[in-house]
Amino acid sequence: EAGDVIDTNLFNFTLMEIGNWVDADDHTGRLIHVPNGIIFTETLANYGKGFKYIWNEMPVLITFESDWEKAKKILLKIVTENSKIQTKSAEKKFDEATKKFMLRRPDLEPTVITKVEASGVELTLRYLCRPILRRETEHKLWEDILLSFKNHNDIDFAYPTERRYNNYIESKTAVKNETN
Repeated sequence: EAGDVIDTNLFNFTLMEIGNWVDADDHTGRLIHVPNGIIFTETLANYGKGFKYIWNEMPVLITFESDWEKAKKILLKIVTENSKIQTKSAEKKFDEATKKFMLRRPDLEPTVITKVEASGVELTLRYLCRPILRRETEHKLWEDILLSFKNHNDIDFAYPTERRYNNYIESKTAVKNETN
């Protein structure tokens, strides 16, 4: 289970559940009572202690025919502009966390990672955010991406498709011979 701790007592602690059937770590409305003894038998992840940020990743899939380099530049600009404040705050929190924990400082700047998938080129935005703001940041990023890509005819979103390819007619050699 995952959630925000809302109460503690001698025998258990209570979580306001997040995730499960609700996306992006939003509250479900369920209260989960966890016996304190579980801390001795289970691994627990705590976003509230030490470094209070997580890296969030958001994949954007574009067609093979799209100008992926241009799209990547646009996405990097969008993710950088939208995460400036959180990145600066995260840098301070990370420095505080290194006083308590032995941590090697990673690159905290947002980035866009390129990967080829079956349906197109996947450009994944990777950025720091507070867990409770994950959905809000994704919402803002997606709206900026949709508005930006709308203005570029050489960038299209991809989706699972089926394509027939005739190597004899469409190969690089065939196209090259046709233009000569």
